Amino acid sequence: MTDRDPHLDAWRALLLAHNTAVRAIEQDVQRNGRVPLTWYDVLLELNAAGEDGLRMQEVANRVVLSRTRVSRLVEEMVRAGLVDRRLDPADKRASSAVITEEGRRALRETAPVYLDSIRAHFSSHLSGEEARILAEALGKVAHLRDVRLDGPK
Repeated sequence: MTDRDPHLDAWRALLLAHNTAVRAIEQDVQRNGRVPLTWYDVLLELNAAGEDGLRMQEVANRVVLSRTRVSRLVEEMVRAGLVDRRLDPADKRASSAVITEEGRRALRETAPVYLDSIRAHFSSHLSGEEARILAEALGKVAHLRDVRLDGPK
């Protein structure tokens, strides 16, 4: 009989929990007629970036849910009026994405559904101490000090 590797068990549990929670949160957001979770992720980062927005490479590096198709995702959001794309004045070959007022409105409207869904499908399964330990442990892996999950301020 072989002993189970707790590190592999933790990895598997992380992947399964992520998949389960994200799918449930996405369903809640869609059921409530809000922007897709991938759009919310981009809007959250652009909102935090302020008036200058983010270069497309920065958007790709910061988003959590959809790194592989950020350019197409941003273009869809431009067509929806949630994001503007601007040429970088310092480098005309590069562009930045900037959240619009409509994007801020969508972010504000989606945030309560997103946060309630996080509570329902993730937080409710953990004690405060478990959540603190989990955030600290995963923060070590991600090399983060603070994990920002909250909506717009």
